[in-house]
Amino acid sequence: MNRFRQMAVFAHIVESGSITGAADSLELSKSVISQHLKALETELDVVLLKRTTRRQSLTSAGEQFYQQCKALNQIASDAWFEVEQTKLAPQGRVRITAPNALMETLVTPAISGLLKQYPLLEPELISHDQHLDLLSEDIDLAIRVGQSEQSMLMQKRIGSFRDVLVGSKSIIENADIDTLPYVANTWQGKNIVHQFESNAHQFKQYTAKAHCVTNSFHTCLALIQSGCGIGIVPDFHLPKLKAELVEVFKNRKLAINTVFALHPFGSKVPLNVKVCTEAIRKQLVMTKAIF
Repeated sequence: MNRFRQMAVFAHIVESGSITGAADSLELSKSVISQHLKALETELDVVLLKRTTRRQSLTSAGEQFYQQCKALNQIASDAWFEVEQTKLAPQGRVRITAPNALMETLVTPAISGLLKQYPLLEPELISHDQHLDLLSEDIDLAIRVGQSEQSMLMQKRIGSFRDVLVGSKSIIENADIDTLPYVANTWQGKNIVHQFESNAHQFKQYTAKAHCVTNSFHTCLALIQSGCGIGIVPDFHLPKLKAELVEVFKNRKLAINTVFALHPFGSKVPLNVKVCTEAIRKQLVMTKAIF
């Protein structure tokens, strides 16, 4: 580390024209600048600068060495500038994971809006109903339903929704609900238990054994739409499905599901993660308002 520091100081001595000039530009004392130069020439075992009381000039070796030091300073300056730019406008890669049920309706519209505003943003969207490990999968932002037990992750509540037990009109009408097959996602397991609450705060428990289990929300939805059974769908999906799906219990509701945004950055959150989180939060609020 000292070697790079000494090279940077040497370039400043040459460009400032004197040790005094370098000391002024770097806001260091002349003795510190002189020590850096002396240590550098001692380690290299070569004279880099010929100095008199009035002027300084590079030796042949010093001229060659200065060109490399100058290039090193430029690389460092460019690197610093590029990082500073990331704090001014969202840019670069951001890997986001979310459950299938949230990706299409919430995350994708939010990110598509950001891409129009910030063309240098490079999102990578990973739709997955299982909780991916943020560190091993190099995930920058995870949208999850329910609070995570991983204490090393930062979590922020960004909204909520309710699941609604639905089925196609063709199987709900004149049907005994308890006899209808249940279509479940893998995370629900085989033994289904739903607790419903009425407007009068009366509770009703619905239990069933899953007739069909899939590992994808969209597969569940397709099966429900085709009349294969009943199952839960987030309430924000219903406006576009109301022509074909109906609620099983119209006057009873399931508990609220809280949506969290998780990231592994602690208090130093990159700008692109911040703007993506806020855009998804706003999309959830807007979608809920429509519903």
